[in-house]
Amino acid sequence: MLNTLSGRFLMLTVVFVMLAEVFIFVPSVARFRAEYLVSRLERAQIASLALLADEMIDPALEAELLENAEVFNVVLRRDEVRQLVLSSEIPSPIVATYDLRDPDTWSLIVDAMTTLTRPGDAIIRVIGAPVREGGELIEVTMATGPLRAAMIEYGLRVLILSAVISVVTALLLFAAVIRFLVAPIQGVVEAMLSYAKAPEDARRIIEPTAGITELRAAEEALKSLQTQLTASLRQKDRLAQLGSGVAKISHDLRNTLTTAQLFADRIETTGDPAVQRMVPKLLNSIRRAVSICEGVLAFGRADEPPPALSHVPLAGIVGDVIDGERLAVGEADISFAEEVPGGMVVRADPEQLFRVIANLVRNARQALEARGEGGEISISGAETPENWLIRVADTGPGLPPKAQEHLFMPFHGAAKKGGSGLGLAIAAELVRGHGGRLSLAETGPSGTTFEIVLPKSVVTMLD
Repeated sequence: MLNTLSGRFLMLTVVFVMLAEVFIFVPSVARFRAEYLVSRLERAQIASLALLADEMIDPALEAELLENAEVFNVVLRRDEVRQLVLSSEIPSPIVATYDLRDPDTWSLIVDAMTTLTRPGDAIIRVIGAPVREGGELIEVTMATGPLRAAMIEYGLRVLILSAVISVVTALLLFAAVIRFLVAPIQGVVEAMLSYAKAPEDARRIIEPTAGITELRAAEEALKSLQTQLTASLRQKDRLAQLGSGVAKISHDLRNTLTTAQLFADRIETTGDPAVQRMVPKLLNSIRRAVSICEGVLAFGRADEPPPALSHVPLAGIVGDVIDGERLAVGEADISFAEEVPGGMVVRADPEQLFRVIANLVRNARQALEARGEGGEISISGAETPENWLIRVADTGPGLPPKAQEHLFMPFHGAAKKGGSGLGLAIAAELVRGHGGRLSLAETGPSGTTFEIVLPKSVVTMLD
């Protein structure tokens, strides 16, 4: 209950209303005390009229008049003469004198709190102005016990009334908050939960209905967000379906191109000079088309397994990559250098790491072949306390600026003409799966260097 918006609002309402009642209570008690004392002065003045009418009264009657007025003595000042009109024995000394002829509010409040907090039955003197111009001044002595009891009784009535007002006000405000604030918020929450179950269903998009300006703005913003998200999900679904179709087409096209490549290989053996001149170009075109199809199929695989990490010698993987690339070099003047410490062991998926390094070396070899001047490709390994570092460098012409802008983006980062731009994107994705990163360290006329960083730290569940 207290953890809900309505529950907390209810408690705060009760607290604030009670606080407001306290500020009302204190002046009310002070005013009640002042009125109580003024009434005793009026009673004393009325009692003194009996003596003014008959200068000699019976002592019993005098005592009865004082008891009815709830005072001990009555002093009346008339015609510049101060006269003790009624008197009786005072049980204890006077502890304080209060002048009610022209009191200020703060003094009344302080005097009222003093009376409430003073224990026992003390004697006080009260001075006031007689009513109906019955004299210049009237003064009485009285006990504070009855006054304090009357103030406590009055204060309790005020507090009970304040409590009732607070509860009723809180309940009314609570109902208003439930109706006008909490209910619309719950409606927004329910709309969000309903939308989360099936975000592609446009029927679940919220329709703004709130009458409160702020909530209406929130509902409209949520509607806009849900509309954009639904459209985005539909677009991604269509792209996924399109990608699946492209993958199927690429698979069939690759098979067709492979068959055409076999026929082209057979045609290459013919003795016709014209055919022999055309066959190499035909074979190169078919190989590029097959390579693009294979790249699309590799990138489109949604079931790429996560890396099976284990500690493997880096030199063995690098050696396999170099052996395979040496066979592909042919007559080009390209050399390979391996600078990997023999005992260097990395934690990686050996198959995926082979694919990453092979892709970088293949790109370097093709760049050197395209330049036609030969060169060197080197693979080096090193380690720091935090990471393993693998560098693939070449002495090629460097990457063009356009390729550097979107180097690791699929279908954008092709460095050679006819490339799909998927090789580096796939390689970067595989390295990220290891928790590492693949980056372009440097490129220029003197060559290009790519760096693979694999972390040594192990991520735990707490991380």
